[in-house]
Amino acid sequence: MDVRPARDGEAGELTEPALASKGHWGYDAEFLAACREELTMRPADIGRLRTRVAEEDGRVLGFTTLEGAPPRGAPGMMFVAPEALGRGIGRLLFEHTMTEARRLGFVRLTIDADPNAEPFYLAMGAVRVGATPSGSIPGRVLPLLEYDLTTG
Repeated sequence: MDVRPARDGEAGELTEPALASKGHWGYDAEFLAACREELTMRPADIGRLRTRVAEEDGRVLGFTTLEGAPPRGAPGMMFVAPEALGRGIGRLLFEHTMTEARRLGFVRLTIDADPNAEPFYLAMGAVRVGATPSGSIPGRVLPLLEYDLTTG
């Protein structure tokens, strides 16, 4: 398993796994359609969002982004292909992102977590600090988490 920078040409290839990963939690087609715009990766996003992919045998199994400017930012997207869940890819991507964030001078990251992903982020050391509105679904509220890079 390798974590590497995403390539501009992979933007479209990352959108579908993001939607498939979201769909793994039982969300219906209408919900996923409402999320499509927010989960769509574009070539211009790849570098700007510091996108990294987890790859095995030439196949992308997950990806993450690191957004913002030091000292505060966010792992804006983190998705693992449903068929690869349970293999430690999420942990690998999270740890890689935290290492990169520290190297760049970030000290605190906030995470707008899907409710189904909250237990994962809590296990990684994030702390729930509140709630935040969904960027896709009006009236939906997401857990707001924080990860302190000086202690985590």
